[in-house]
Amino acid sequence: MTVLASEPRAPESRDGAGPLAWLLVLGIVLAALNLRTAVTSVGPLLDELAGALGMTSVGTGVLTTLPVLAFATVGAVTPALSRKAGEHRLLLLALVALGAGLLVRSLAGSATVFLLSSALALSGGAVGNVLIPTLIKRHFPARTGVMTTVYTTALAAGTMLAAAATVPIERASGDWHVAIGVWAALAAVAALPWLALLRSEPERDGDTPRAGIRQLARSRLAWMVAVYFGTQSMIAYVMFGWLPMILTDAGYSIGQAGLILGVFTALSIPVSLLVPAITSRFRDQRPVVVGLIACYAAGFLGLWFAPASTAMVWIVLIGVGMGSFPLALMMLALRTRTAEATASLSAFGQSAGYLMAGAGPLTVGVLREMTGGWALPYLLLFAVLAAQLFTGLYAGRDRFIEDERAAAGS
Repeated sequence: MTVLASEPRAPESRDGAGPLAWLLVLGIVLAALNLRTAVTSVGPLLDELAGALGMTSVGTGVLTTLPVLAFATVGAVTPALSRKAGEHRLLLLALVALGAGLLVRSLAGSATVFLLSSALALSGGAVGNVLIPTLIKRHFPARTGVMTTVYTTALAAGTMLAAAATVPIERASGDWHVAIGVWAALAAVAALPWLALLRSEPERDGDTPRAGIRQLARSRLAWMVAVYFGTQSMIAYVMFGWLPMILTDAGYSIGQAGLILGVFTALSIPVSLLVPAITSRFRDQRPVVVGLIACYAAGFLGLWFAPASTAMVWIVLIGVGMGSFPLALMMLALRTRTAEATASLSAFGQSAGYLMAGAGPLTVGVLREMTGGWALPYLLLFAVLAAQLFTGLYAGRDRFIEDERAAAGS
């Protein structure tokens, strides 16, 4: 039973103005704020954490790889878990796991405990990655664009907040344990609306055919969505991981590179507001796909060939191109008719996509180490853009996974 589209509920719930609908919006916003705190709160203190915990370079590598592994593996099993536990209950459990993991790792005295608790926290975030697009499709089927805007903006804000505030909190408190652990409190707050929403667990139609991972693995559309998601995530990981070095190699100081990276990160908030709002006005998303890739291409060419003093111009263009992330999230709902199909496509697309994306930063590092420059890494980025254009043009057309399956006789 959906909050906004079910006949038995009161009219105020169907038109999206009722208290239950607003509680869902609040729950989605607070959950989204938490989905990346376990990732971005670690990076600014990584050297200090490694020293305090006696973490080897291998352990540091595992820690930086954990987000991709968790998002891919735990995300893949989330639809099955939600069918057993219920979507509202599972998201509540995910937020509890996220908060518990953040709290335990803030108290950790060893690298092993820190890694295991980080895995727990990231698993909670992985469940949220898959569930929230599903909940938007189920409860707000007529407002997918608006709610995706709300979701992606909150996700971007939470990502930037944890990255920007962790170091000031550490300096104010004088203790990295506090700076890491404070984010557990935000997860606890986010769990409260979902605790209240347990009684409104949506009913699922047992007769609705489910598209599992194996079925979607035979779907061309599902693979196009997954590769589009993976290519945009790969570019994001490369930029967040290597942009400071690209800038310092071009002559910028570490402080200047950090400032530009901060601007680049902050751009995700207005971009997350605008792209879904624009995209939802059209049945065909291909013009948006082309426009975003054009921004990427111009930005990369500028960083590669233009004078270093103009870097901010190209960073802004690349930041606009990063609107491919909220667009990829929208496609999970736009290419499906039912919430069940959205859950399956979300799990398949994000799991396959994050596995692809994880290879990006490592490959860029290897290419730079081999050549001592950035020519091959830039060529790799343009190859990724070509794949993103091809898959985006296919996935951007007005079509549905269910229709493809029906046409194939499945």
